[in-house]
Amino acid sequence: MQSDRASTEEQEAVAELNRESIDLMERVKEQDEEAFERLVELHQHAVIGTVAKMLSNTADAHDISQQVFIRVWKSAPRYQPTAKFTTWLFTITRNLVFNEMRRRKRRPETSLEETEEVHHVGSPDDPSRHPDAENLQSELEKAVDDAIQSLPEKQRIAVILRRYENLPYEDIAKVVDLSLPAVKSLLFRARGQLRKALTPYLDGEQ
Repeated sequence: MQSDRASTEEQEAVAELNRESIDLMERVKEQDEEAFERLVELHQHAVIGTVAKMLSNTADAHDISQQVFIRVWKSAPRYQPTAKFTTWLFTITRNLVFNEMRRRKRRPETSLEETEEVHHVGSPDDPSRHPDAENLQSELEKAVDDAIQSLPEKQRIAVILRRYENLPYEDIAKVVDLSLPAVKSLLFRARGQLRKALTPYLDGEQ
């Protein structure tokens, strides 16, 4: 019963966020900068986090996230609320991230320091406080990030949107431009690959 109540409250919160975002976009259409700032405030954390996990690079995540919101501002006159605002926003994010990933394939330039940076986002300033627990947690988080990074781009963004943003399958399908059954199959294959990559940790081995 308590779980059902929590689920209902979460759905109501998502619906309210969507309503507020759509209302703000209607004001952004009229070049309302204050509404745009509020829209960025509401969604920048999700966009930056998604981009950072897609690219394994928090520095580039801020740059590309800025491009995402510039695209939102420029696209506002043509915006129509035919889907959830976050679905539209993550579709823009997907396009820009995939473009960046293809650019990197043509011209690899990411340093070791950059690829490691994302694993330390939000870590304590003094990791020596609880070295054993924190080192194990950090190692596991890095293993999860590395496993996600090994996935093909569509599997990767589908897993990130499901795991970290808790998007419904229907919304993910719209973001990656696939049918609902295709997305479920995509995630099934991705989870199998992740499970295989994380077997030593799931089995309690180091």
